[in-house]
Amino acid sequence: MNSIFIIAHVPLASALRACALHVFPEAHAHIVAFDVRPNLPADESQASANIMLEQLTQATGNSSTLMLTDIFGATPCNVAMKLMDGVNRKLIAGVNLPMLMRAMTYRHETLDLLVSRASAGGIQGVMPVAVTAPQNQKLKTHDKNKHDHQQ
Repeated sequence: MNSIFIIAHVPLASALRACALHVFPEAHAHIVAFDVRPNLPADESQASANIMLEQLTQATGNSSTLMLTDIFGATPCNVAMKLMDGVNRKLIAGVNLPMLMRAMTYRHETLDLLVSRASAGGIQGVMPVAVTAPQNQKLKTHDKNKHDHQQ
């Protein structure tokens, strides 16, 4: 089973992990979060992330890891890019909660398929939502008593 390593600006990584564990509490050993702190030198963040990734690999007995980061080109992404190998560790930038939920759901599939499913989940989870205010709705015509309720 694939592991998931979230690397993002503080407190996003930990918050996303908490949300994932709310839905998938049994997966606590397979998902870790590393919050990159502001003003921390990049080499210190890199060293800490390396340690966390090694601990994750040892704890799960599996080196197959999907890494998720928030912003491409930012420090968390740069740290994650140095950890990936393109075979057992793959990276997606632009993490959001729909992406993470999809990754958690399909973490048992191959890493390549997991990357595809997680990316699709992240994209499909972003959509404009129209708001229709109740006061702008017409009264239902079947209301014989002319009540103003809309239910």
